[in-house]
Amino acid sequence: MRVKAMSKRILMQIKNDRRTLALMLLAPLLILTLLYFVFEEAENTVDIGIINAPRAFVEELIQNNAVPVYCQDLRLLEKGEVMAVVTVESGKIHAWIDGSNKAKSGNAIQAIEAAGRGGFSVRTDLKSDYTYIYGREDLSLFDDFASILMAFLIFFLVFLISGISFLKERTTGTLEKLLSTPIKRWEVVVSYVLGFGIINVVQSVIVSFYLIYILGVMMVGSIWLVLLTTLATAITASTLGILLSTAANSEFQMIQFIPIIIVPQGFFTGLFTLPPALELIGRVMPLYYAADALKGVMLKGEGFWDISFDLMVLAALSAFFMIINTRLLKKYRRI
Repeated sequence: MRVKAMSKRILMQIKNDRRTLALMLLAPLLILTLLYFVFEEAENTVDIGIINAPRAFVEELIQNNAVPVYCQDLRLLEKGEVMAVVTVESGKIHAWIDGSNKAKSGNAIQAIEAAGRGGFSVRTDLKSDYTYIYGREDLSLFDDFASILMAFLIFFLVFLISGISFLKERTTGTLEKLLSTPIKRWEVVVSYVLGFGIINVVQSVIVSFYLIYILGVMMVGSIWLVLLTTLATAITASTLGILLSTAANSEFQMIQFIPIIIVPQGFFTGLFTLPPALELIGRVMPLYYAADALKGVMLKGEGFWDISFDLMVLAALSAFFMIINTRLLKKYRRI
């Protein structure tokens, strides 16, 4: 009877906690839907630039899940709009490859090789010439995903720690006492961001140096740009964590945001191949821009101006979250 009574009490608690109930029922559906698109609906087609190639070769590319895009030089490859650029001269294939995405570059090479075997104007006795503009031929899977994993881990940890820390300030009454002083609300928010920012600097340095100099992942660009990007990522995560902590009443409720805020963002960082229409959703997620900037620096050697848009988006999101945080603190000021 006591077991029955306790079980009934637990069920009633879950029933009254609508957020927990919704999370248990809906979060698995969201994640399973994303996994469905990853494994069932993802397209394996790749865009390949064509400078000069016989018609038979181009038709064979189409038959091998490639989309030919006619171009005059390598600019489309440098912009990331195609995965390879091909020209056929004297029956020999010359290809320039974007090796920063191991899966897609592998699909591009397979399509080119298959088209070469089926193209009537291509000499099969001549070995194709491949030049890697980004990445390298022996790029490991970890090298490919290290930048994305770095962005994800930093965002995840900072989001959770900053959110729970700010939640404790609120639930213990420290926040209300603080706001009863002449301190301004924006000063509270900025103080928290700066406080966590100092810790984030140390975290960024440790994680970046460990990945690059201890684990030896591929690093083409500037380490200072990596540190700048990880710091911008951490600040965005901390401001978002503080913002969402206002909607939580306990650490458990803060953790509930992980499967609906953090995990879905991981699907849109380039870690998985998604249909182009679905990939557009990632444009509204901060983790997309963090991963894009880190991958550009580490694998493509991009400079500050190349990743400036990603950094500006992260800065704008941080400022937006801070403004909302400042407005929400108004309900905790009693005087």
